[in-house]
Amino acid sequence: MGKLNQKVAVVTGAARGIGRQIALTFAREGADIVISDVLVTEMEQTAREITNLGRKAIAVKTDVSRKTDVQNLIDAAIKSFSVVDILVNNAAVIRPAPLLDMTEEQWDEVIDVNLKGVFLCTQAVARHMIKQKSGRIINIASIAGVGAINPITANYSPSKAGVISLTKVTAMALGEYGINVNAIAPGVIITDLVKTMGNNEAEVEAYMERNKKAALIGRNGTPQDIANLALFLASDDSSFITGQVICSDGGRANKI
Repeated sequence: MGKLNQKVAVVTGAARGIGRQIALTFAREGADIVISDVLVTEMEQTAREITNLGRKAIAVKTDVSRKTDVQNLIDAAIKSFSVVDILVNNAAVIRPAPLLDMTEEQWDEVIDVNLKGVFLCTQAVARHMIKQKSGRIINIASIAGVGAINPITANYSPSKAGVISLTKVTAMALGEYGINVNAIAPGVIITDLVKTMGNNEAEVEAYMERNKKAALIGRNGTPQDIANLALFLASDDSSFITGQVICSDGGRANKI
């Protein structure tokens, strides 16, 4: 029997990278999955992989910065499975730019997806979890929200710092209903998203190498590293943990 047997999880940004790996890991542990993303083809592929594992999956195109999209996502989850036991707020974007060159549009997009999206999804799911008097909410933050680590993330770092703060407030608001709320703060994880941290392949490789050296254990992370921690927070193994931010960064946060 898996750690999440007969549970239902909603995972945002699950088309690829960390979200995809979390969805697959949860499915292997017995959960049925509601996948959301704006990347429809990749999202549907993830859903197919989950059904191949013997679990149920639905894919719902969702822009988490739009309340109507989020409500449609949660309505679809309830219609298909009747409950939502776990929410993983993973959807995020990175639009790096020097502080003085950053546009208002770059600022707004990152804040809207990374922070407002977490708020909207949490609010929509919490209404159902309160009725159930149980639930797990896992927010994917970043060590960029723990401390400033890059001068070209004046939008991304505040968005993730906001996720950390929202995690703590949400834990306070929902604890009496048996709902655990925690955040994971990954370090640099090897995904397609990091390819935006440079203008070409050489710059991206240099970025990855710098961050590998900054980690105390001398490597960058993988999506499975984060999925393993998410599984712990989603399972009964973490039943007495809430309102916490756990860094999974190879020790990088210790240097901030």
